[in-house]
Amino acid sequence: MTLKQAKELVRGRLSDKRYEHTLNVKKMAVKLAKRYGADEEQAALAALLHDSAKEISKDEMREILRAYPQYAEGGEERPAPVWHGVCAAILARTQWGVEDEAVLSAIACHTAGKPGMTRLDKILYLADMTSAERDWPGVEKLRKLERNDLDAAMLVALKQTNDFVLSQGKPLDPMSKAAYEDIYAQVEARAGTACGSSD
Repeated sequence: MTLKQAKELVRGRLSDKRYEHTLNVKKMAVKLAKRYGADEEQAALAALLHDSAKEISKDEMREILRAYPQYAEGGEERPAPVWHGVCAAILARTQWGVEDEAVLSAIACHTAGKPGMTRLDKILYLADMTSAERDWPGVEKLRKLERNDLDAAMLVALKQTNDFVLSQGKPLDPMSKAAYEDIYAQVEARAGTACGSSD
């Protein structure tokens, strides 16, 4: 699937506001890909498709998850807000001809994260949180951080998301918790090596 096809596809599936968000995420993802030496084309495609299932009904999402259990990543057992990413990846894989596993992974985990995130996974996750129209408290700080350190930014972003979900009294996706712990361990290990070398 070309970027042009992806753009046309989501234009037909999304409200104006969500489509504008999608284009903003694409811009930010490409910028971060450039900054961190990731594939810009992959980043753009993942960003264009990341919310492509966001505006279908819960029942439709449930059907998609049930139809493809092998790709559903825990499916409907997980909190409903993460379904749209997994469903978008399933549709991209099964109906829209996207075969790039890196792109599919980034789409599927853009809401909750997961342990062992790739550079592209992190780029899309952050681009979604810091796209131009986002104005939550602390977004400016995160934009600065993501320009300098992808993992440190992910740590802040995951904590922000997890705290927000919990503050609303909603269940936290186990993947989000695992993603946070995974990146926390990596950042700690890196800090340990940095300190260790100066001893």
